[in-house]
Amino acid sequence: MGSYNYYKMFGCFNRKFKISEAEAPPDVREAFRLYAEGGTHMRADQVLRFLVEHQGEDGCTAADVDVIMQNVFHHRHSSDKRLGLTLEDFFYFLFQDHLNGPLNNQVHHDMTAPLQHYFIYTGHNSYLTGNQLSSDCSEIPIIKALENGVRGIELDLWPNSTKDNVHVLHGRTLTTPVPLVKCLKSIKEHAFVKSPYPVIITLEDHLTPDLQAKVAEMVKQIFGEMLYCRESDCLDEFPSPEALKHKIILSTKPPKEYLGSNNNKDGETSSPKDKDSTDDEPEADDKSDSDDEESDQQKSGNLGASEYKRLIAIHAGNTKHVGLRRSLRTKIDRFKRLSVSEQGLEKAAELYTTDVVRFTQKNILRVYPKGTRVTSSNFRPINGWMHGAQMVAFNMQGYGKSLWMMHGVFRANGGCGYFKKPDLLMMRGPNDEVFDPKLPLPVRKTLKVLVYMGDGWRLDFSHTHFDSYSPPDFYTKVYIVGVPVDAAKRKTRIIEDDWAPCWDEEFTFPLRVPELALLRIEVREYDRSEKDDFGGQTCFPVSELRTGIRAIPLYDKKGNKYKSVRLLMRFLFE
Repeated sequence: MGSYNYYKMFGCFNRKFKISEAEAPPDVREAFRLYAEGGTHMRADQVLRFLVEHQGEDGCTAADVDVIMQNVFHHRHSSDKRLGLTLEDFFYFLFQDHLNGPLNNQVHHDMTAPLQHYFIYTGHNSYLTGNQLSSDCSEIPIIKALENGVRGIELDLWPNSTKDNVHVLHGRTLTTPVPLVKCLKSIKEHAFVKSPYPVIITLEDHLTPDLQAKVAEMVKQIFGEMLYCRESDCLDEFPSPEALKHKIILSTKPPKEYLGSNNNKDGETSSPKDKDSTDDEPEADDKSDSDDEESDQQKSGNLGASEYKRLIAIHAGNTKHVGLRRSLRTKIDRFKRLSVSEQGLEKAAELYTTDVVRFTQKNILRVYPKGTRVTSSNFRPINGWMHGAQMVAFNMQGYGKSLWMMHGVFRANGGCGYFKKPDLLMMRGPNDEVFDPKLPLPVRKTLKVLVYMGDGWRLDFSHTHFDSYSPPDFYTKVYIVGVPVDAAKRKTRIIEDDWAPCWDEEFTFPLRVPELALLRIEVREYDRSEKDDFGGQTCFPVSELRTGIRAIPLYDKKGNKYKSVRLLMRFLFE
């Protein structure tokens, strides 16, 4: 190797390990100077004034400040507690997301409104470990979902091979089954580990009446007093999440008669058309070839399934017999939850938007991924939320940008799995008009986002992860996701060869419907010859952002939080 090339490579290699501590940005220095009143230390009363005036934390108390300062002193042993925080202490505090994060980490929404007033953290085919066609079925994904705060669990119920018990699996695929009893016991044990608010189990029922009766006994025995049962058959209003704390709720289509084993979502009989069909025209039922030989079960099993029907607290249905628009417009007395595929929602949103919004003011709408998403990918959840859909059902094992948005929304409100819908989705005007996300609206609020700097990659990644011979070249992308007119994206410049990049760039986002806007952030490492490397991501509901200078934790592609990687940013509303 020539001496020049050897020197160049060796020099770059050395630069990679030359890591200096991140320094406070100018705005942090100025805030310290202002609130420390020109002194070298910031006293507790001055920290409190900073939090109230600069950070907008009106409810902050002296006790809160004491917790912050004790935490800082504990981790920075060189500080003199008697004098207060130094500039370095102050910068340390601002960069700790558990002390100065962008979200309120407590449940703070009103939880006493009826259930349909909330977006609900909902899973699709919650038992699958991987793809929709050949992965294993297991209780493990259910446990993981519940421990992450998911409140809606979907189980597909099928007879086992001997027709005498119930399995959970994705029917007509190569997925391996898991016994229903194992899933139910796992739900009982883990339902309220993360959140005390109700868990809704949506059942895709492909069972005979005899097996439905068996499920009823199984459910009563396992859940006992945890199981919520309606007091009357006519439910005028859903109870609130607060009233349903520590309750398990079953939701499916109540059985009326035996319809064979070829059933659709929520217990409907399927047709020769696509399982996810939501066409407006009624479809003919597809009788199963086994109907004749199972006629005896039909006669004897209907009585046994009556208890199963009684345990279904949220009656469900789909649109197959009357069409989607009529289902949305007709006063519902048979059921209170409607399921549609993502294509069904897209069609309804395009042709009769306000019918969807009006429906979701009184009833629950569940939207599930289309059947062609065999790799367990997901659609953009904002499409459901902006039309009021409470249960946007996601493949929790299907990683990607859509799932990052879902994670971000349900980290808010204390991660309890319920997020109160904005008032605009629940209101009606003097002429019965409701919100229409397609209508042009004036700018109602402006969000200013300042990206100061980032740090922590040097601790969470190997020194050669991004580049073999030099420090990484990071940049940050900032997106607004919401109603179409609010969508926007910005990007910082690339900072070359720096493990702690300082961008100090501000972006302005005018918002027409800030209540439905999400702020999505992604860090990339620039690569001249290949695809840019991933350096972390996060997402927040704009309405939940705490103003001021904040530490922003970043997450990996699967949604796991990095131990050290963070951004320092500032949020301001005008």
